Amino acid sequence: MTTKQAWAAFVALGLIWGSSFLFIRVGVEQLTPFQLVFIRTGIAAVGLNVIVLLRGKRLPTDWAGIRALLVLGIVNTVLPFVLITWGETSVESGLASVLQGTAALFTLVVAHFAFTDERINSKKVVGLVTGFIGVVLLSSRSWQEGSIITGDLLGQLAIVAASFCYALGGVYGRKAIQNRLDPIVVAAGAMTVAAIATGILMVVSPAMGGQPNTLLSDLRPNVLFSALMLGFVNTWVAYMLFYPIVNVLGAARTSMVTYIVPLVGLTLGAIVLNEAVDIRLLIGAALIIGGIGIVNLPLLSWLRRTPAPEASHVTR
Repeated sequence: MTTKQAWAAFVALGLIWGSSFLFIRVGVEQLTPFQLVFIRTGIAAVGLNVIVLLRGKRLPTDWAGIRALLVLGIVNTVLPFVLITWGETSVESGLASVLQGTAALFTLVVAHFAFTDERINSKKVVGLVTGFIGVVLLSSRSWQEGSIITGDLLGQLAIVAASFCYALGGVYGRKAIQNRLDPIVVAAGAMTVAAIATGILMVVSPAMGGQPNTLLSDLRPNVLFSALMLGFVNTWVAYMLFYPIVNVLGAARTSMVTYIVPLVGLTLGAIVLNEAVDIRLLIGAALIIGGIGIVNLPLLSWLRRTPAPEASHVTR
């Protein structure tokens, strides 16, 4: 992949990840959160494992490798996917895309305690405070006439919790795996764990009094399309794009896709689903994106450099 192709793929990745929240919002109109996440992770797990086999690689068989994939599969995939999906049963897709951007801010806090070279400094504090104010402003939209819209607020908290899970998963991946495993093997293994776990939850949940699953034959075309897109494009294809981009542009530049996702999510939500976009949403989104920008200002100067290939982990 050339640099020009990498930047084209970078834009495509931002569009793909940004559209995930639209497809989730449509999917939960008929599918349960566990059911939608199982379809998504199941499709991606099959696709990623096929790629692993075609490349002559294999999943780890030692306990250290298996344990790392189990933790990543649960913390970095199952929990955030389920929390975001459940959250979007009561939260609009555009707002969800903005709140999920807080993962970059949570990562700063978690990394501070995990790595000696990732300590929080004054600039990071400013970025964190700016982003936090944005979250508070967005959450204030759940107040109406002095009372809380409980479902909406709980949905927002679930999405913020998902962002924290992404932060934990990303830091754990760096600390536990480093360069021991090929990134595509990590992705395939973690996604396989996620598919198995959500498949079990999907079957058990109705028996425990949860929402019954919907037959695929009963799905409206737009819901079925959204579920398939989440699996094939927004997860499998996204993973396949992500790692080549990192190899060419480096992890630092690739992380700037964080700026594109909320903008795409807000735009699609407003255009496709006619979601309301008010001044608090716009200011809150600007504060969160601005907070991330303050933390990553050095990235602007790095654009002039040629980075060495790095490994990273998908958190979408």
